[in-house]
Order: sequence, then structure tokens, then C-alpha cells
Amino acid sequence: MIRGAPASGKSSLCLRLIDGEGFGLGTTALRAILVADDQVVISPSGSTLFASPPTALAGKLEIRGLGIIALPHQPTAHLGMVIDLLSAGEIERLPEPAALQATVEGVTLPRLALDAFDVAAAAKLRAALNHFGLV
Repeated sequence: MIRGAPASGKSSLCLRLIDGEGFGLGTTALRAILVADDQVVISPSGSTLFASPPTALAGKLEIRGLGIIALPHQPTAHLGMVIDLLSAGEIERLPEPAALQATVEGVTLPRLALDAFDVAAAAKLRAALNHFGLV
């Protein structure tokens, strides 16, 4: 799940993750598929969280300057990590372990702070997926 203020680059980062694949720190190519843009419905099931799009937004991604575009999407996905989009100056170079966690609906998840406009943002996200054992 990617969180951030308006215009922080959420949709832009999603598009880069959908458009291209990368390896992160592993040997398997990773490519994203859209679940939801702008809003997500979170459904807990025990200690597991699932994300799905609100019906009106399913399969739609806003591409600034182009409009709202229909894309293939995943109707539900296991929520395994939180990405918080911040400006580069707000991101700790060597975060304390507590900064690498976020609690959503009472469930603690791995967390990564990213600058969405960093040219390596998609690679860093994929590296975090490998690092946290999520792929």
C-alpha cells in the first residue's frame, strides 16, 4: 500500500511499477499490477490484511496530464507492506527498526519511506520486498 499526500507521486510510482519490471535484490523479475488508485478498501482477516478497490475506482489509474485510464487490475491482494511517500529531506538514511514498521488496522507491517520522484524509487521498493521476505 502506497500512502502519501496529494501530488506526492503515488500514481506516478504505481505506473512505474506496472510499466516495468525489476529484480530488487533478488533474481526473479518483479512487476506490479494495479489494485486501486487513490483509495483502497482494507479488510482484515485475523492477522492478515487484504486490499481491494472501491467499486467506482476498480481498474482506473490517474495519469496526470493524460486523465483517468482503464487498466487490468487485481480485485483483491494481500497487504504486506506500507510505502510512505515523503520528500527526500524527510527520509532517514539509516532508520531505526521502529521506523521500518507501520500499524494498519491493528496489524504491524514492514514500512519503507520513499521519495516517489527519486529515479530509483521503484528499484528501492522492489529491494524492500526482497529484504522483508515478501517475494
